[in-house]
Amino acid sequence: MRLRVEFTTEPFDLDEAPAHAVVARQVIEAAELDAVDVGPFGNTAEGGADAVLTAVNALLRKSLQAGATRVSLQVNVVDAAGEGAQ
Repeated sequence: MRLRVEFTTEPFDLDEAPAHAVVARQVIEAAELDAVDVGPFGNTAEGGADAVLTAVNALLRKSLQAGATRVSLQVNVVDAAGEGAQ
């Protein structure tokens, strides 16, 4: 099974990335995922279920420890072509 996770961490700071956002980015970029897109207002990553779920666990723990007051995430099952499962 393949999963796609979309996430944001808060609070936002448009002048510079807060520590929790930096940590979240480092966790996702270090994970064994197939596709990662990190941006200022939302981030996505895709990969096998085990890799995504392991990364989400680390993302939640480390970004909250680094000062995030809210983490919003959505996880979707995707097919082999990368499209949402129906």
